[in-house]
Amino acid sequence: MKVVVAGGSGALGRRLCTDLVERGHDVVVLSRSPRPGPVRQVAWDGVTVGPWAAELAGAAVVNLAGLLVDRRPTAANTALLTSSRVQPTLALRAAAAQLDEPVPVWLQASTAAVHGDAGETLVDEDTPPADGPPQMAGVARAWEDAAVGAHAVRQVVLRTSVVFDRHTPALDRLVLLTRLGLGGRIASGRQWTSWLHVEDWLAIARWCLGVDELAAPPPEGVLLATSPDPVRNAELMATLRAVLHRPAAPPTPELLVRVGAVLLRTDPGLALTGRRAVSRRLADAGFEFRHPDLHEALTDLLRSPSP
Repeated sequence: MKVVVAGGSGALGRRLCTDLVERGHDVVVLSRSPRPGPVRQVAWDGVTVGPWAAELAGAAVVNLAGLLVDRRPTAANTALLTSSRVQPTLALRAAAAQLDEPVPVWLQASTAAVHGDAGETLVDEDTPPADGPPQMAGVARAWEDAAVGAHAVRQVVLRTSVVFDRHTPALDRLVLLTRLGLGGRIASGRQWTSWLHVEDWLAIARWCLGVDELAAPPPEGVLLATSPDPVRNAELMATLRAVLHRPAAPPTPELLVRVGAVLLRTDPGLALTGRRAVSRRLADAGFEFRHPDLHEALTDLLRSPSP
């Protein structure tokens, strides 16, 4: 399969491109700054249709384009995060609309944070998106809406939970805090964390693209990419301490999280909110997770050599 990837320079994008190339697929990355490498890169500006559009003919489209959400929750940052997702999506849609034939599959990235701070609600694919907060649900809804009506035979909106992988911000910050003796629960510790090992995310993405077969046909519509076992923050931190052989640690009060977020220029909501998400569609399709257990997943990532 030929696969055109927007956002191929991000953590998940690099992983997906490498995975597909190693399996013999033809991968093209749309990049604002193309450079030589194992994956062919084609220049685009992420806003306008240009010569890059010819690459879409007969190709699957993977849209991962967007800035990291790890920034202060201001109106300006929300607008920046939104435009960094919506503009590339609209450019891809416009390019696909010019094709004689629709692209075979459009894999549209999104996030489980579209459900906001869901509290104790058990979230699945039938749960409607939340109204806020703007930097979580608002950005995600705009991203998904921008892809509606794309010229594609099949479109999947992949709402991904927190993906754990080596040397990525989501895991590195937690590991650092734990090793510094700050690995206790955050605030009440009752907020839910929906998580996923990167190898399972890659397998889900391949199924969405149709290059991995399951008993069920490739999906269409909304799909949650998340492990079958979400955990509360207190359990997440306790598991990290166990894997890293660290002793018990005092909790981090909410006020300290909010102050620290200002100093680190990040969003305290990333630590203080959560959602309990489980994919009904993956279960119905008989998808087999390689790393369904949090302790085993973290052990695999933190005690194994980097890829």
